[in-house]
Amino acid sequence: MHGIEAWSPPSQLRRLATEGADLLLCVSRHTRAHVLGWAAIAPERALVVPNTVGDAFSPGDGVALRANLGLKGKRVLLTVGRMDARDRYKGHDRVIAALPGLLSQGHEIVYVVIGEGDDRQRLEAYAIEMGVAEYVRFLGGTDTQTVVEAYRMADLLVMPSTGEGFGIAFIEATASGTPALGLAVCGASDALAHGELGTAVPETGDLITSIARRLNSPKPDSRGLSRATRARFGRAAFADRVRAALQRLCEAT
Repeated sequence: MHGIEAWSPPSQLRRLATEGADLLLCVSRHTRAHVLGWAAIAPERALVVPNTVGDAFSPGDGVALRANLGLKGKRVLLTVGRMDARDRYKGHDRVIAALPGLLSQGHEIVYVVIGEGDDRQRLEAYAIEMGVAEYVRFLGGTDTQTVVEAYRMADLLVMPSTGEGFGIAFIEATASGTPALGLAVCGASDALAHGELGTAVPETGDLITSIARRLNSPKPDSRGLSRATRARFGRAAFADRVRAALQRLCEAT
């Protein structure tokens, strides 16, 4: 059970299949709460097993990519995620809307967007409408190493999403030693560890102020942030959760 596709009551066949399962694995507490709301199952049959983060996501300087993109001396905001019209909840447009306010405060910002989808043209047009097109770079889909380098070069991952089942981009960023900022809603709250690993902004909060405050704060120790992320979401922690789930399944059957 992952994201928005698991939050609403499904077809009768899927509901019956869910209720007939010996064990359900949910990617976040938010998703688990939704599933327990529509499925007639005992709560102990639904466990939370959050996403893990790959070993490739580790601290580094990202200098080469900054140079290639001509971003030397700029403060880089980054979003990594699909730009699909069905996924507008990810909040790319909210970040674009915040840029004029941040620029007016003197922040020399460039907003880098990685991802593909049929909503890119609308977002490009919106950047033009907001007068910030020169400050937004759409890189499209890229290989894993480029994504890793993008996390490393960024000053802040920003993804004000209102519909994340979990939000793996948050832990990819923090595992790479880069601060992350999202909304304190849905599964993002788990990925940001309720503010312990990243900045969790209330849904009704001031995004411009929150981003500016983070940019004005000292950058955290990248290796310390990476270690804290792996302690909670690394492969070892994931393996422990899977073993516990399998043990629960064996006991149930």
